[in-house]
Amino acid sequence: MHGPDGMWYGMGWGWIIGLVVLALIIWLIVRVTSQNAGASHQSQKTPMAILKERYASGEITKEEFEEKKKDLS
Repeated sequence: MHGPDGMWYGMGWGWIIGLVVLALIIWLIVRVTSQNAGASHQSQKTPMAILKERYASGEITKEEFEEKKKDLS
């Protein structure tokens, strides 16, 4: 099981496994932080954008939309 230089076979490749693990950890951190940034960006919608979404989804009527639109202006 020993190689010609006295090392175990495969020990020279151990650093590659470490690099792969490190890369996975970095990738996971980047992915989680980018998802959090996207979520906070979505929560910063303008009141008018929220009002338009509510109207488009049928949550409020045209009259309610026009009234609230005047309130926001």
